[in-house]
Amino acid sequence: MSHISPMQWDFALASQGLPSAQPPAQPPRLLLVDDEPRLLQSLCELLKNRGFILVTAQNGHEAITRLNSEPFDLVILDLRMPDISGQEVMDYMNVHKIDTNVIVTSGDSGIEAAISVLRRGAYDYLRKPYPREELLKAVQNALQQRRLAAENKQIAARLESSERIYRHLVDSSPDIIFTLDHRGMLTFVNHRVQPLLGFNAEDLIGQHYADLVHARDMERAQYVFSDGQQQQRWSRNIELRLKSRHLDDEGRVFSVELMSISFATQVKPADGEPQRPDRLGIYGVARDITDRKRADELIAYQAYYDVLTDLPNRVLFKDRLSLALLQAKRKKAGLAVMYVDLDRFKVINDSLGHHLGDELLQQVSVRLKGCLRHSDTLSRFGSDEFNVVLPELDTVQDPTRVAQAFLDALRVPFELGGQVIHITASIGVAVYPKDGESVDDLIRNADLAMHAKKSQGRNGYKFFELTMLNQSFEQISVESGLRLALSAGELEMYYQPQVDVKSGKIMGAEALMRWNHPQRGFLGAGAFLPFAEESGLIIAISDWMLEAVCRDLLAWNTLSDDRPYLSINLSPHYLDQGDFYDKLKATLERFQISPSQLEVEITENICIRNPQAAIDQLHMLCQLGVRVAIDDFGTGYSSLSYLHRFPIHVLKIDRSFVMTIEDDTQQFPVVLAIISIAKGLGLKLVAEGVETEVQKRYLEQAGCQTFQGYYYHRPMPQRALMGLLLSQSIH
Repeated sequence: MSHISPMQWDFALASQGLPSAQPPAQPPRLLLVDDEPRLLQSLCELLKNRGFILVTAQNGHEAITRLNSEPFDLVILDLRMPDISGQEVMDYMNVHKIDTNVIVTSGDSGIEAAISVLRRGAYDYLRKPYPREELLKAVQNALQQRRLAAENKQIAARLESSERIYRHLVDSSPDIIFTLDHRGMLTFVNHRVQPLLGFNAEDLIGQHYADLVHARDMERAQYVFSDGQQQQRWSRNIELRLKSRHLDDEGRVFSVELMSISFATQVKPADGEPQRPDRLGIYGVARDITDRKRADELIAYQAYYDVLTDLPNRVLFKDRLSLALLQAKRKKAGLAVMYVDLDRFKVINDSLGHHLGDELLQQVSVRLKGCLRHSDTLSRFGSDEFNVVLPELDTVQDPTRVAQAFLDALRVPFELGGQVIHITASIGVAVYPKDGESVDDLIRNADLAMHAKKSQGRNGYKFFELTMLNQSFEQISVESGLRLALSAGELEMYYQPQVDVKSGKIMGAEALMRWNHPQRGFLGAGAFLPFAEESGLIIAISDWMLEAVCRDLLAWNTLSDDRPYLSINLSPHYLDQGDFYDKLKATLERFQISPSQLEVEITENICIRNPQAAIDQLHMLCQLGVRVAIDDFGTGYSSLSYLHRFPIHVLKIDRSFVMTIEDDTQQFPVVLAIISIAKGLGLKLVAEGVETEVQKRYLEQAGCQTFQGYYYHRPMPQRALMGLLLSQSIH
């Protein structure tokens, strides 16, 4: 056992409720009791300035009161007092177990008085008048005797506590502590063995250690324990599986720390024989590491397998694909990698809950695995993405058959939580060596093929083509260029006016972003904003847009007293930012723009991303004075319920519906329905993409009053719009 410092022992004693070895020194407290004031004063003069705290009492009643209220180390007590005698005071002290030494003083010369007080426990008895040296000596001896008694009591308490602590440490140790003699017999084992292994400690004394060691570890145990019979010092660490009486334990694993110790021999040598040396035994500590071993095994499992589906994870998949590639190169055989992504899984997961979503993934993995050979590997890469390696292909048709088998297996409905679920998958295929010769190339190209299939309609498979890689490089190039465009000032705001059909007056405009690309020329928002959404650049670009449009609005307001409004498109990602409202409010205040001049356009998809968060944000905008418009109404989620829940002021008819109007004598029910909804809810209506007189006339007759499109104006830079607004204000 390791060395324990005095400070540690003091802490241990304190935890047991015992005083430490070195209590803080305090001056002795003395109570002086005498009914004669002159003698009491003389006694005080004799003892003062000698390091004592002196308290006086002039009669027995006062002495008892003092003894009840505060502790004293010594009482110098007059025997004969008119109210209560010294004997009665001592009787009171004995009954109430008041711990202090007593020196009795008395003018009585009889021996009976001395015998009486000594029987009551007085330390000394002095007859008056007493020499001052005799009193001082008696006080010194009484206090010394009290100190010695306290120290002896403390030493005894410390010894008892020490034994109790050692016993407690051994008995309450989380480990099994034991000793073996030179024959390997147990001579001691603590009681921890009972809860861990089910054996009674007393029953094990005298048994051989082999009775506890599991058979599979016996050979190793014998090798280590046999060193205990050698005459040398040693220590060992070993892992052993010990037997257990618990029904649920085949055998628990212990880390056993062993150390040789000396046992004095009990056998006396015969006459003339040399003294036999002490025999070596073993002191051991066995720590249960079963749970740790299981945790290590679980960690090792989780490093290579997906916990939800028990399929190989990304790490193990790459390892197996690497081995399959080596064999394919050596045998000059074919190999394919498939990337499988479930369609609409996020919608199912969000609507049914993650628990049923996990159950769906488990069922999908079982079905996909049932379509494969034993030599194939199915892996879960994450979320709803699965990867497959198909080694040793005979023909290029093999992955086609597997992909079709996957689609057929998923076509059968799933039953989850009492509901029938239909799900499809998009599959990308990359074939070695045509589509790549490395692990990363094959996985990447299969991923590109899968995304290409998703963009073309989902629910099918597609083989990798080189054009997909070129498109991927283009995306990276656009993203990289966008980062430079912000700092280089290549972004510019264009504006397309919105016109009141009756007056022909420009009432406002929609802000449209353009990128003045140094090589590719002017790019519309559709050519680069989707990449900004995916890369996260949309936040920085939207911040720049707020500054730009507020600066332009400030310039518009200098032309006349009319205050045209400006409509800006906001990304759902930007609206999700918690500080969006604060940014908008601060920008409007900095440029001194009225919130009523700003209209925020959102898409219908925001209604299914995070509806409650969107409602909270939009209500804050309305309280600020900003209007809210639904852009491209009818092309997205199109649920009428959110029109009641969301604070919406404007509906914009998407240009795809306007383009279908080619003959104003015909009926276009969707357009009429949207106009009817807007009127019924009291919303302003704006038609986008108006390009012909027929479209303008039909929409006007149907009740739409605000138009935006090439029929009136194309998107234009700030200076051109300023000219139009100035001309309008003059006329």
